[in-house]
Amino acid sequence: MSCSPQPFTGPYSGVIPTYEELKEEHQVAVLGVPQTSGAVTSTVINIRSETVVPDHVVWSLFNTLFLNPCCLGFVAFAYSVKSRDRKMVGDVIGAKSYASTAKCLNIWALVLGLLVIFAIVTAVVFILVSYPYRV
Repeated sequence: MSCSPQPFTGPYSGVIPTYEELKEEHQVAVLGVPQTSGAVTSTVINIRSETVVPDHVVWSLFNTLFLNPCCLGFVAFAYSVKSRDRKMVGDVIGAKSYASTAKCLNIWALVLGLLVIFAIVTAVVFILVSYPYRV
């Protein structure tokens, strides 16, 4: 591709059209040609339009740190990292598979963690109500 200017070869190549000159066009014409004579470069960014695969890393990290019954949060975190790795490689099907497993493990970790917390709170309240304070 050549960067040198080429003459226009159209049906009106030598004839100037008789258009009404607008004020904005006149102001642009007064400014003239830009003073830079450097080559014009362009950048093209290709964005792939693939489906977004959620990897649930933040949710898994939360379950790992706070609600971790039977180490389900840690296992979910491992699957989330595998899902993110598959997504970075471009394997969308593998990423979806690992993300689905991580999501299932996160749900189980959350449910079991909340049940454990509810059972502990219920036991503490039951013990405090059953045994009055002795002075």
